[in-house]
Amino acid sequence: MEFNYRYAGKSEVRSSSRATGMHFSPDTYREPTFFVGQLNKKIPFREAISALHAVVSSDLRWKPRDTTAYKAWLAQQEEVWLNREMAGAEKVGEKIEVIQKELDMLRNQRAQIMQPFYHAQSRYFDYLQKVDMDSWYVLDPVITVHPDEVFFECFSQDESTYGKLSCGYEVFDNISEFAYGTTNVDYSQSLYHEFQKIRDYKETDFRIDPSGFEVQTTDEDHYKEVKIDLPESWVRGFLQVSTAMTLPHIRFQLNPMDLFNICQFLRQNQAKKSPRSMRFELKPGQPVSIVFEPWEHKIICWKSVYEGESERSIRLWGRRRLLVLERLIPLAKSITVTLLSSGMPSFFEADLGDMIFTLGLSGWTANNWSQGSHFDLLAARLQTDEATHSRVFQALKAKQFSSSESLGLSLGLDEDIVSSCLTAYTQAGRVVYDLNKGLYRLRELSKDPLPIDALRFASKQEEMASRLLREGNISIHSQEPERNELVRISGSVKIDGKAFSTMIQMDADTRITQASCLCNHYQQNKLRKGPCAHILALRMHYLS
Repeated sequence: MEFNYRYAGKSEVRSSSRATGMHFSPDTYREPTFFVGQLNKKIPFREAISALHAVVSSDLRWKPRDTTAYKAWLAQQEEVWLNREMAGAEKVGEKIEVIQKELDMLRNQRAQIMQPFYHAQSRYFDYLQKVDMDSWYVLDPVITVHPDEVFFECFSQDESTYGKLSCGYEVFDNISEFAYGTTNVDYSQSLYHEFQKIRDYKETDFRIDPSGFEVQTTDEDHYKEVKIDLPESWVRGFLQVSTAMTLPHIRFQLNPMDLFNICQFLRQNQAKKSPRSMRFELKPGQPVSIVFEPWEHKIICWKSVYEGESERSIRLWGRRRLLVLERLIPLAKSITVTLLSSGMPSFFEADLGDMIFTLGLSGWTANNWSQGSHFDLLAARLQTDEATHSRVFQALKAKQFSSSESLGLSLGLDEDIVSSCLTAYTQAGRVVYDLNKGLYRLRELSKDPLPIDALRFASKQEEMASRLLREGNISIHSQEPERNELVRISGSVKIDGKAFSTMIQMDADTRITQASCLCNHYQQNKLRKGPCAHILALRMHYLS
């Protein structure tokens, strides 16, 4: 999926002993969106925008260890060992030793000759990382200007972490120019380093440059054109996390000191075996308890009382992603946690006064089939006609942001219908839900409409599994604990009047370790092309 951008110059921060100027270069292919003002909450903004950088650059996927140097050494040593074994006579051994010395000398000469090349190659990649972040980051951050706030959004490289920084107009002084809308902004590694120079004693100008939209006919080279080929899984992940905000959830607050204790424990401990989840134990009227598996280490949040109506136990995976919030702890007034259920996306909102930093986490760091993400996150709730959809969207576009209740009253529609329409636009990347204020906001993720039908499911098997789950033709016959904290679930999935016997085995992190089914897809491919729809449906039914 290709995204095209054109920037009028590069985003930059100019810093002197007395003043700092932040200049964001917007995408000139988008509708004119700009904002000019002076920053008055300098240190909180610096820390929050740095945390946003931590999101856009994060990649926690497992990476194999580089064994190139070891294999090269081993190849050399094999020659030495083989020659020594074959040296049956003293004279042969002496000749081999002479030859070995000559080989060592030649290798050293080769290393000296190649050393400038390797240094130049390393400097080139360092340079590339600083000036051409499109080779390193998947998508530049999205910035939206609204009547009450300016907010940045981004998504991580590993397709698991969403970041949003909302800045109320109280963060700025002397606002002189602005135009509502959404655009991508040019972003680079050097820009992040310049952010670190922001100080309280310096005047700081904040500018999403309106001059970027002026027509130029004599200096076309002034514009930087960028084409990025995005994987569909990246866009799908962005939409899934955004849509998850609109689903039923529970919310509670944590004290910043509780977040400090979480980060400190994560820094000091790293699990080497499953389960690796973080379990929230929620009991009405009692302090929130957080249990870290597999140690069963419990942190009691004495200043954070859960005020819900029922007892809940919710497990989250990919807990080390919470370290993104670490540098915001000294500035945060509170941390609002939003949970759906075990293995579902979760949200952590750091209240920085006039700014809110939202960290959204997918169910797992690696969202592949073995973790069995909830593929029906993008499923529509209510069926409404196109005319109603259009009316609701145009009403929101006129206001820029609104609650579903307010739009329903102004349009004479039921609130459930309005919510359903806005959820559909959230799924399409045209609207975003504001968790903190409970509002829907106009936000076009891309210049052109996204192919939502192609993005909704990763495969036909996922689409079929979602349909089977909605139809309810799934039954579990038995679930038995196995050794090493494994659980085996046996059941049947009925489709078109035919029942398929299905079995899955999951570990303590609820990952599929074994599975079987009597359907044709499994008999031909086993798990080489991912699980069949019946296996996915049985697992989704078990976790629901």
